[in-house]
Amino acid sequence: MPGDTRIHRLLAEHGTIIMPGVYDALSARIAARAGFEVLFISGYSLSASQLGLPDFGYLTQTELIQSVQRICRATERPIIVDADTGYGNPLNVLRTVEELIRAGAAGMFLEDQRWPKRCGHMRGKRVIPMEDHVQKIRAAVDAREGSDFFIVARTDARQVAGLDEAIRRSHAYKEAGADALFIEAPTSVEELRTMAKELEPPLVANMLEGGVTPLLNREELGEIGLQLIVCPLTALYASARATADILEHLRSAGTTREQIGSLLEFEKFNSIIDLDAHYSLENRYSAAKEPEHG
Repeated sequence: MPGDTRIHRLLAEHGTIIMPGVYDALSARIAARAGFEVLFISGYSLSASQLGLPDFGYLTQTELIQSVQRICRATERPIIVDADTGYGNPLNVLRTVEELIRAGAAGMFLEDQRWPKRCGHMRGKRVIPMEDHVQKIRAAVDAREGSDFFIVARTDARQVAGLDEAIRRSHAYKEAGADALFIEAPTSVEELRTMAKELEPPLVANMLEGGVTPLLNREELGEIGLQLIVCPLTALYASARATADILEHLRSAGTTREQIGSLLEFEKFNSIIDLDAHYSLENRYSAAKEPEHG
C-alpha cells in the first residue's frame, strides 16, 4: 500500500518523527514506554550487541531476522529495520523483504553500498552502480505486495562521489518506488538544506553522536525539511557507558552499595518486562489446591 502505511500516517499526524535505535527486546520496551511512535533497529547496534563486532558486514541475514522477530514481539510500536544492502542481489532483496514482513517489521532501510558494507560514518565505503540499486528498490517494492511496509532508499554516495551524485541517485531511487530517501553522512547544515530543497519528502536525517553530520534537534531538522529523524546509537552508547561505569565501580569497590541510586530499581525494572502479567498468567493455569485432609 504505497503512500498508505503506518509510517505515512504517523508522518501526516506528527510532521516529524524521532526514531530511537533499539537492539534487543528490552531496549524496544524501554523506547516504547518513553513514548516514541516509531522504533529503529540498527545493524551497527545488532552487530555490536549480538556479535561484539563492528559494523563491517559481519551480521548475516539470518541473524538479523532472528533479532527482528524477538524485538517486534516485544512491542506494538512499528519498527523500521536497517537491512543493509538486502544481503545480495535483487533476488536476495525479495527474500529479505518477505522475511522482514513475516517477522513483523514495518519498514526497512536499503542502501547502495558494496558488500561487505560498513557503518555510513566510517571510512572505506564503496557503492554499487546506481542502476543496480534501482533494481533492488524495484524488487523490494514488488516483494511487499501491498503489505504495510515502508521502504527507505539510502545512498552512501555522498562520501564516495559527492552530494550531487547522492542527489542524482536519490531521484532515481524515488522513481523506482521508494517511500522515503536517505542521503547518509552529509557534513553540514548547508548540505542538509540542499538535500531538502532538491528532493521530495519524506527525507531521513541520521543523528549519530560522534558522526560527520551536525547534531540538530527535531525543530531544527523539521524547519530544514527533514521528517524522519533516526538516532540509531543513542541507547546503545548510553547503555555501554552506564554498564562500563558501574562494572568499573563494582570491580574496584567490591560492592554497588553506594551506587544503588544509579541503578534502575528492582520493581521498576520488573514493570518494564511486565512481571505482574506473567504472575497472572501463571495463576490462570495453576492447578486448584486440593483440600487438606486431617
